Amino acid sequence: MGIDRCFNLMDFRRIAKRKLPAPVFHYIDGGADDEWSLRRNTEAYNDYELQPAHLSDVSKIQTGTTLFGKPVDWPVMIAPTGASRLFHAGGEPAVARAAGKFGIPYSLSTVGTTTIEDIGAIGDHPKVFQIYVFKDRGMTRAFVERCKASNYAALCLTVDTPVAGNRERDYVYGMMATAKPALASVPSMLRHPGWLYRAVVRKDMELVNITQGDNVQKFTDASVMDFIDSQFDRSLTWKDVEWLAGEWGGPLIIKGVQTVDDCRKAADSGATAVMLSNHGGRQLEGTPAPVDCIPAVADALRDRLEIICDGGVRRGTHVVKALALGAHACSIGRGYLYALAAGGQPGVERGLGLLRGEVERTMALLGCDSVDKLDGRFVRKRV
Repeated sequence: MGIDRCFNLMDFRRIAKRKLPAPVFHYIDGGADDEWSLRRNTEAYNDYELQPAHLSDVSKIQTGTTLFGKPVDWPVMIAPTGASRLFHAGGEPAVARAAGKFGIPYSLSTVGTTTIEDIGAIGDHPKVFQIYVFKDRGMTRAFVERCKASNYAALCLTVDTPVAGNRERDYVYGMMATAKPALASVPSMLRHPGWLYRAVVRKDMELVNITQGDNVQKFTDASVMDFIDSQFDRSLTWKDVEWLAGEWGGPLIIKGVQTVDDCRKAADSGATAVMLSNHGGRQLEGTPAPVDCIPAVADALRDRLEIICDGGVRRGTHVVKALALGAHACSIGRGYLYALAAGGQPGVERGLGLLRGEVERTMALLGCDSVDKLDGRFVRKRV
């Protein structure tokens, strides 16, 4: 089956599983502990029913809106995910170009395999850089300055990773954080010689924003991840968010919050947006699905923060439900990674096209002609 036989985002998963070494596929596909939160992120959308308003004029569907002060063609953004060249040779640039064709923001991870500058030069759609406040504040400050120079629209601070989640599939299938595979993963790697060549010979998967630039230390494949792990600061507080907001001076997203209290602290600390997220079910097991967090946060803070639902989106109906509950936008991570692994940039473009078509069709069937009009009239919680 090729990508032309994929008719929704999850169809790409089957091709990705075939094309990737087992450790790499399960790195995309897995979550923490028993993966309850991972499953719940998508299943929770089934707890909400759409309420159509028939005999409404839907001859034109308006999906355009703004995010981070920039116009976007529809309210979906590409979530930051690390090391995209693990999944396809096209890596981050392939996804960024696809996002540009669909007029949506692209987010680059700190642990990406493409530089801040190279992504900034692709298209004129909004770019977001996902950042950490490292123990070495000089490194974080350098990232901020590079993003300013490359005209990024926003920074996205991830706050739910004081330690790594317990991702048991990585142990089971032998996934390593570097290009050197664990012994258990060797047979699967050998069945994918092209991937192995890119990883070991071409070293496509170098985390270039960490390893390249002025005054960086020399890293081996193993030491770069050891260095990153050593830089995570468990003592971070909202005071550090205030510091970052001051350094950046532009739109600032806090990713990984789920409660009204934390979202209020984000706004008070200088953030302009929040990504309601449990890190795709990869960090703390047992946390609520992001879609379930939207109503309370929207009721309390929608006038102060842009609210992005990050997690579990697989269908256009999911996007519409999240918007009707009070989100300003949704983000997708796994959905586009499956498509990237399955077909590179054409795969991502097909996946985004399918998702956008679902959003527009859902709105037409719902009787709502503009994303700005989506509200609680169109959705209800099942009882």
